[in-house]
Amino acid sequence: MANRVLIIATDGFEQSELTGPRDALNKAGIETVVASPEAGEIKGWQHTDWGDPVKVDQTLDEVDAESFDALVLPGGQMNPDVLRMNEKAVALVRSFAQAGKPVAAICHGPWLLVEADLVQGRRVTSWPSIRTDLRNAGADVVDQEVVVDGNLITSRKPDDIPAFSEAVIKAVKEQVAAVAAA
Repeated sequence: MANRVLIIATDGFEQSELTGPRDALNKAGIETVVASPEAGEIKGWQHTDWGDPVKVDQTLDEVDAESFDALVLPGGQMNPDVLRMNEKAVALVRSFAQAGKPVAAICHGPWLLVEADLVQGRRVTSWPSIRTDLRNAGADVVDQEVVVDGNLITSRKPDDIPAFSEAVIKAVKEQVAAVAAA
């Protein structure tokens, strides 16, 4: 089976935070699947206006953690704020974490980690405006381009995408190797 990563997003995702990691993963030979609450397309946000649409491969109701090696949560302010209110999205985040699979969140994406109760005692980073939320949920918040704490991978902003993508690719390869060795 090919290495597979699920990307969960909805309208208002930060354009580069979905397409940058997706393209890097695909280039590394890792299949990506974009899932959203609704079928069709989702619209990105690029800086100060709407960005390009991205095709939704499957709805959240059609995916499960067992079919993937890792999860990526793009940021943007609107996207994770909507998704953290979606019980299926939060349950998927939690199921990836409980299975020990890599869960990677960038910018405002860690809001979903808070909602899934995954940051207590964990070292993370994020966009500055949600750091208080992370601290209030018990996280040790730092200001670094990428933080890996066990199976959690977090980054701050679009400038961090290369380091974020590299950390996700490394984690997926390690996850696949661990499963193969078991």
